[in-house]
Amino acid sequence: MRIGGLEAFRTDVEIPLKYGIDQCVGDTLCAGGIMYGQRGIAEMLNICRDIREVAAPDCLLLNYANPMAMLTWACNKYGGVRTVGLCHGVQGGHWQIAAALGLPKQEVDIICAGINHQTWYIQVKHKGADMTGKLLEAFENHPEFSKTEKVRIDMLRRFGYYSTESNGHLSEYVPWYRKRPEEIRDWIDLGSWINGETGGYLRVCTEGRNWFETDFPNWMKSPAIVYKPENRGEEHGSYIIEGLETGRTYRGHFNVVNNGIISNLPDDAVIEAPGYVDRNGINMPHVGDLPLGCAAVCNASIAVQRLAVEAAVRGDDRLLRQAMMMDPLTGAVCNPKEIWQMVDEMLVAQEQWLPQYKDAIAQAKERLASGNLIPTRQYEGAARLKVKTIEEMRLDREAASRNAGESDKAKASERWAQ
Repeated sequence: MRIGGLEAFRTDVEIPLKYGIDQCVGDTLCAGGIMYGQRGIAEMLNICRDIREVAAPDCLLLNYANPMAMLTWACNKYGGVRTVGLCHGVQGGHWQIAAALGLPKQEVDIICAGINHQTWYIQVKHKGADMTGKLLEAFENHPEFSKTEKVRIDMLRRFGYYSTESNGHLSEYVPWYRKRPEEIRDWIDLGSWINGETGGYLRVCTEGRNWFETDFPNWMKSPAIVYKPENRGEEHGSYIIEGLETGRTYRGHFNVVNNGIISNLPDDAVIEAPGYVDRNGINMPHVGDLPLGCAAVCNASIAVQRLAVEAAVRGDDRLLRQAMMMDPLTGAVCNPKEIWQMVDEMLVAQEQWLPQYKDAIAQAKERLASGNLIPTRQYEGAARLKVKTIEEMRLDREAASRNAGESDKAKASERWAQ
């Protein structure tokens, strides 16, 4: 779900740009992801209330919505519903690692642990041989990944482990790669939005919606999708249900409340780690400590997530502003006064989707109307592409339809499964 649709999403991207914050996606961390969480948590708690009223006491909620960690955290702590978060990032990186090593994916075994979108492949093995130390050379020498995954490769070089999330996503979670406009293009690739384009996911979603609305009659004329076992995807949800109902064991990576699974991350945080499903439920083995550097990266994000969750639940705009200040990229680009004003703008722009902030929004409106404001700029970002018109998309209908499908981020991961 995306509370506020693309209209709210646009403000997640464009208001921070006025303050120099250049995001690729903005749905997990950074200014856009924090605000996305404020809208999503309020609605997720409504969903949890419905579940408590009508569902069995042991009902399991499988959450695919972003920001994954924040929403899953809120549902478990405040929603009163057992919630597991599911993402395809681990599978996508698994395919990449196999491709970089020149090996079949089914022969490469991984253990991945961390937090959603910052999960680390802490062990990579091929037929029992440890390949973890060979990844840097493999990625640096790969003809495509060496160009499209520069941020991920640099993080691998400096922290020793490959990270699950795409180049564009990862670049906006840490303070080093998008804080200087003149350097952003050194780290990204414009061949695909997911590699780091400014507002890339917003553009793809906007084009996809516009094309879908225009071309829907033709979609309806297409042959129906045929569901066959050999075409089964890699999303965890159906495998979890299958395991719970049939007892067939499934191993995947799930987002759950930590409670000691990763010993050097906080117990209350939502972590992503390997788990097993069968008729006895979802069982999460003890991982132990993450490498210290990897844990430090995750802990910086966890601090932001905790503040953002509490802000959303309480409608506390001071906690919201503190979350923005603690966010790695936002804090690298903006000073406190700029962050305060930016939050005012975002609260007011998203008023209709933030009922818990009624009083704070009224005060923000007064401050913005006072005229005593920090100057901002009309900034498109370092690497923003224009949204195609319907006429432009009609010139290549196949590409337009493919693009509409790729507004589901899973498609970018699935391409490595071909």
